[in-house]
Amino acid sequence: MSTPDATSASDHGDAPTITSRRDLARLALGALGVVYGDIGTSPLYAIRECFNPVHGIESNLANTLGILSLVFWALTLVVVVKYLTFVMRADNHGDGGILALLALVMPKRNGGRARRGRLALILLGLVGAALLWADGMITPAITVLGAIEGLEVATPVFRPFVVPIALVILVGLFAVQKRGTARIGAMFGPVMLVWFVVIGALGVPWIMREPQVLEAVNPLWAVRFMSQYHWHGVLILGAVVLCITGVEALYADMGHFGIRPIRTAWYVAVFPALLLNYFGQGALLLHEGPAADANPFYRLAPGVLVYPLVLLATAAAIIASQALISGAFSLAQQAVQLGYSPRLTIVHTSDKARGQIYVPEVNAGLMVACCGLVLAFQQSTNLAAAYGIAVVGTMATTSLLLYAVARERWGWSRGLAGLVIGIFLLVDLTFLLANVTKIRSGGWFPLAVGAIIFTVMTTWKRGRAELAAKLAAESLPLDLFLTDLEEHSPHRVYGTAVFMTSNAGVAPMVLLHSYKHNKVLHEKVILLSVRTEAVPFVPAAQRLEIHDAGSGFYQVLGRFGFMETPNVPRLLLQARTARLGVDPASASFFLGRETLLTTGTSRMWRWRKALFSFLSRNARPATAFFGIPPNRVLELGTQIEL
Repeated sequence: MSTPDATSASDHGDAPTITSRRDLARLALGALGVVYGDIGTSPLYAIRECFNPVHGIESNLANTLGILSLVFWALTLVVVVKYLTFVMRADNHGDGGILALLALVMPKRNGGRARRGRLALILLGLVGAALLWADGMITPAITVLGAIEGLEVATPVFRPFVVPIALVILVGLFAVQKRGTARIGAMFGPVMLVWFVVIGALGVPWIMREPQVLEAVNPLWAVRFMSQYHWHGVLILGAVVLCITGVEALYADMGHFGIRPIRTAWYVAVFPALLLNYFGQGALLLHEGPAADANPFYRLAPGVLVYPLVLLATAAAIIASQALISGAFSLAQQAVQLGYSPRLTIVHTSDKARGQIYVPEVNAGLMVACCGLVLAFQQSTNLAAAYGIAVVGTMATTSLLLYAVARERWGWSRGLAGLVIGIFLLVDLTFLLANVTKIRSGGWFPLAVGAIIFTVMTTWKRGRAELAAKLAAESLPLDLFLTDLEEHSPHRVYGTAVFMTSNAGVAPMVLLHSYKHNKVLHEKVILLSVRTEAVPFVPAAQRLEIHDAGSGFYQVLGRFGFMETPNVPRLLLQARTARLGVDPASASFFLGRETLLTTGTSRMWRWRKALFSFLSRNARPATAFFGIPPNRVLELGTQIEL
């Protein structure tokens, strides 16, 4: 089951370089703070929700061992086997995430039947991305609420203050995002290390009191539980899935830290601590009975340690939110570069790891959504119903895309790929079935958010395709334009003009309009195209392609990865080094500004045309996105009917 070098696990690409054990330890510590915050705080509510009175499951020996066995094997099969062993092998030159996974298989599919398969894969990837964004909205709300609710265990006096405290913490969390994941990881990593040590230590005394809980590693207890409760047991899986929330962050944040640090952090700290705490909660339930069902996590601690534990849990909950927030930033950049999102502000926060970014628009949207969820749901128990669907939906789409990678990139046979991925899908779909019943009680939220984001992404992609087709139809083939220039010999003025174009084979409309109205051309004209490749980063040696078209015209193609932000002045400096002889500081940049009208004959529905027009008007300006000096830009407007 080996994989080719192009998609094998590696610590190259955009991930930080590891040259020593100290580097590995430092990055693993950072991964604790950014990657494992979400799954690491699941003990706050996972076991509690399994024994929620609404399920009617008594915390006796058989039920407790059955649920612990389900938790143990969920962590083992989903995190260890699926993600750490298989999914993280499918890295796209060191980067991960569901859109990076999609980019691995997209270039391989051509032709009629394959085109339909490619479309299905694209839709799957977009569904997974949309659900992951919805998950990123729920994670901060439920983890922070779950931690602050520990104050109620100590005294009910704090009950009216839980929601206000949670809101203050969430606003503060999003306010520090602009400092970047490297600095945040440096602050959060040590705190999470303390958290994992503490939660593991809390479970040990209770396991020693009730060592029979260790029998739960035997999968027969899970089988007996499911056999006894049948359909009701499947519904309990909707609570068990809470123990693996945040698992997609392992893959989404792979470019931030690398595969080895993420795996090291899991096996050395996270997995042992989670098992000790979950089994400790099970031992507590066996020892104290139903009296501990209300909040078994905080009941693990002696009374004098409840307040310090609440403070530590609150800090861990703040950190837990970081996993999905960082993943949402990476996902947003990938969506922009792959053409599924309008241009956004991409701020690179590290000069050592190019994968570490901050997206202000996404950060603001997540903050508003998280605060709204806290105000609407009030309690973490209410949010638990909304949580599972987004998590499992993303897991299922990852499995389906992984099948395509296994077949096309790893060269697996259909039988082998079907067997391995089929096992993963069986687990995913069972969890998904368990969460379907939660739709009315909160599960509608991630589905609604996912549907909105999916609609925006598909509308933007379709709108850009329709707009490109419209512009291409009204453009002139470049060879015909150059032939016409030779016949008429227009006046040429000193300097360099740069025209941005998405189609290298035609004279762009902005060039035709400029020539039509001004009757002159610069002595050197550069037709610059920027192409996004299906890799996270393009090496500098492969970045630039220059073609002399004659008559002072040059076609320049700049290649960028989907995790890079194009910078036109730097690209032209590289072209200058390649003897093109252009100075970005003195060149004139000509850009088109389209005013979109929804009265055309495009096959898009009218409401989608209106949505695309709105998105286009509010996208980040091309000058800012491409790093073009505003004082060197001339914009020519035109109206286009879609």
